[in-house]
Amino acid sequence: MSTDNTEQSHQGATNVTYVPHQVSAEERKARMKQKGGVLWLTGLSASGKSTLAIELERQLHEAGHFAYVLDGDNLRHGLNSDLGFSAADREENIRRVGEVAALMAEIGLIVISAFISPYRSDREKARQAARGQFREVWVQASLETCESRDPKGLYKRARAGEITDFTGISAPYEEPEQADLIVRTDNMSVADSAKVLFDYALKHFSIPA
Repeated sequence: MSTDNTEQSHQGATNVTYVPHQVSAEERKARMKQKGGVLWLTGLSASGKSTLAIELERQLHEAGHFAYVLDGDNLRHGLNSDLGFSAADREENIRRVGEVAALMAEIGLIVISAFISPYRSDREKARQAARGQFREVWVQASLETCESRDPKGLYKRARAGEITDFTGISAPYEEPEQADLIVRTDNMSVADSAKVLFDYALKHFSIPA
């Protein structure tokens, strides 16, 4: 996608009017017996974001909660299939996901977003879209650890120059300065990391019986 198209997509229409809902947030919360919110998992490729997101979704479902994963690769097959990996396209990618996650949280879902989302400013926009229902989770693993895992062979291709604008190699990753939660997957098992996330989600989004 060209920069011109990305900029064009940011031009908002002026002839629109907000339509208020007749179902309040409190009514939705009472019906679903949980608080809607966004758990935004950010971190390098191969840090474990998708693995933890899918595991957390399963655990929350089994505990009786309504949760859904928004995964970076999955959304690039549909909603964001027109976007590449330039800085402008990455910004638009996260803008769209942030707005979708915010809408789903407003419905009352626990939304688990798993995106590299390398830029602090983009993550901050996603936080603002969710209006107080956003929690930034830094899935922290060193570049060396992620590169040693490399399940898709992307780091190897990036080192060979076959992939440009690859986060951590030829494109920056801006580490969170004040993450709401840090999960250190380079020295924690998947099970232990998922438990930390599960306990955190229950603390912030469940409603005591």
